[in-house]
Amino acid sequence: MSINEIQDSIIDDFSILGGDRESTIFYIMELGQQLPTLEAEYQIDENLIKGCQSKVWLTTDFEGGKVTYKADSNTDITKGLISLLIRILSGRSPKEIMDADLYFIDKIGMSGVIGSQRSNGFAAMIKQMKLYALAYSAKQNA
Repeated sequence: MSINEIQDSIIDDFSILGGDRESTIFYIMELGQQLPTLEAEYQIDENLIKGCQSKVWLTTDFEGGKVTYKADSNTDITKGLISLLIRILSGRSPKEIMDADLYFIDKIGMSGVIGSQRSNGFAAMIKQMKLYALAYSAKQNA
């Protein structure tokens, strides 16, 4: 599936909730509960995403020209948010990640669901994932 096909699938999933804020938050929390726990050895300060109110640890692997993300958080909703990004961006080339237009965020009405602080944290997650992709891209081209 392409990045856009996955985003369209997410939009379809959220459309079932009919824009109900409480149901949407509950669904995001469920997604977070489905994300595998990140091993304790990776839950260290250097893997924390700066700019998130909650703790979000993010690690990457780079094999075969593809970036794989693993993450965890100390709150279910934040864990759910990062799980959406992992679903879309993990297993992609650095260029695909850097070029990704994450339109699903607006289409599912994320700004009406999460507050401004979480929105800032969500943006920080995206930024960090794209920075990793940029670093791997530079490494590939060196």
